[in-house]
Amino acid sequence: MIYSVRGSLILMDAGIAVVECGGIGFRVQTSLMTQRGLKLNTEVTLYTHMNVREDAMELFGFATKSELNTFRMLIAISGVGPKVALAILSELSSEQIAMCVSASDSKTLTRANGVGPKLAQRIVLELKDKIKGVSADMGGTDLKGSVITDTGNVPKAVQALAVLGYSAADVTPILSRLDPSMSVEQMISATLKQMA
Repeated sequence: MIYSVRGSLILMDAGIAVVECGGIGFRVQTSLMTQRGLKLNTEVTLYTHMNVREDAMELFGFATKSELNTFRMLIAISGVGPKVALAILSELSSEQIAMCVSASDSKTLTRANGVGPKLAQRIVLELKDKIKGVSADMGGTDLKGSVITDTGNVPKAVQALAVLGYSAADVTPILSRLDPSMSVEQMISATLKQMA
């Protein structure tokens, strides 16, 4: 419903940012990762997700679209509500979450408040299924028609970026221009910078 808010940041508290747009102050719940990049009394843009419940309407805001996409994927998982998703995104960046899912590292996810071992395993399992669905849609080929092999870091980077909501068709041309000796994390970072 509300795609983004842009305006002056007039208040910041733990997990809360108030952005004044046209005389109206929007109370936006944010992750600590997003808050680290915000400064009071400056103009900010936050990409938002509105959560409507029976007893409340809440607005969640993020500095990047990839963080918003990750938040939406997390809350789609059974047992992960907006508060838990924010706790995860406060502890880990979108890129780190993608790396955890790619490496089946559920233990790292348990660093976030409210995430126990079972929930962390469910998150990894369900997001891995989404990656497999994206890989199946790709049909194992990139845009040039050449087969993507299971070795090397490019397919891992494609899968990790799929967790963040980017399609293989969008990221493969960028990844194909990168140095294949780069680590998966470096490839993800370089791709996100070029897409921004």
